[in-house]
Amino acid sequence: VETRGRIAALLELGSGFNPEFTGRENVYMNAAVLGLSRAEIDNRFDDIAAFADISHFMEQPVKTYSSGMVARLAFSVAVQVDPDVLIVDEALSVGDMAFQEKSFTRMKRIRDAGTSILFVSHSPSAVRNFCDRAIWLNSGEVRAIGERLAVCDEYQREMENEMRREFYPNSRIQADPIFVRQNSSEADRTI
Repeated sequence: VETRGRIAALLELGSGFNPEFTGRENVYMNAAVLGLSRAEIDNRFDDIAAFADISHFMEQPVKTYSSGMVARLAFSVAVQVDPDVLIVDEALSVGDMAFQEKSFTRMKRIRDAGTSILFVSHSPSAVRNFCDRAIWLNSGEVRAIGERLAVCDEYQREMENEMRREFYPNSRIQADPIFVRQNSSEADRTI
């Protein structure tokens, strides 16, 4: 993989944060690691704090934060550094629905402004609603790559088939959307 420009990543909840530091101190440290000067951080701090929306907790040690609060703060810093590449690996799954929606709206805005986003998720609906292209990886192996809807449909079919095999291991259920339970009447047909 070859990259050019500033990369911001949310790979693991709280990675890059010192749990003993306050939210404010972690903002300054994390933004500096991502390449912002002290003056740039000063200019963006209020926007970071407003987006994170954790009010007075900004002055508390991060070790006292919930996982959702850590995700809010980490995401807020990552999107404020104007990355050329943003990597988000399941980090938003811990936030509440309102924050997740706000985050997706923000990611769409920075994507539309030219930032490349690598979004890692187990949620086909999130991939369908956010991505242009998708790659389905299974145990480190590429299973499908291409247009997001087609890849998500293929993934969903495979997951449904796996569940059928798990819950009906001795049946003759076929891997298609319509199947009939063994020894069933016409009324028991499942679609």
